[in-house]
Amino acid sequence: MNELISLELDDCKDSMNKSVAHTENELTKIRAGKASPGMLDGVFVDYYGSATPLAQVSNVNTPDARTIVVQPWEKSLIGAIEKAIIDANLGLNPQNDGIVIRLAVPALTEERRRDLVKKVKEEAERGRVSIRNIRKDANESIKKLKNDGVSEDEIKTGEAEVQKLTDSYIVKVDQLADLKEKDVMTV
Repeated sequence: MNELISLELDDCKDSMNKSVAHTENELTKIRAGKASPGMLDGVFVDYYGSATPLAQVSNVNTPDARTIVVQPWEKSLIGAIEKAIIDANLGLNPQNDGIVIRLAVPALTEERRRDLVKKVKEEAERGRVSIRNIRKDANESIKKLKNDGVSEDEIKTGEAEVQKLTDSYIVKVDQLADLKEKDVMTV
């Protein structure tokens, strides 16, 4: 295979790996009824005037399956952290005892589980669309290689390889979504 096409395929593979990793990251943020520190990944605290991720200003633990404990490194931050959690609209009600913030993760209702499954499906679709966009960009780049003296046959072979990559990465996204769906629907 032509070296230029190989380089395009490597770029394509890297981008698709990043896309799958991003989708996996987004799926972890969807809570499945079990407490997990990852649920607070999207929470940013006003720390001396700058928005800082919660994990960088506190210790986040899960002592049991239904509780998250946030222990700020500076006691003065406890109010700001509590406000940030409420503003994040995660459906969690922080309880502040002056030292730590406890978050009780409520059990999910059937209706809420169905809503979360919809969210999982939306996130998986975003991942698939992202992978398809990477495929489109890679195919366009490969077609442009014709100007660099790459033969038609090599271009066709390159496009076929891009399609194989696309198919395999879409399967990975589907597997992640299926796992998350089972996790959400498990009582």
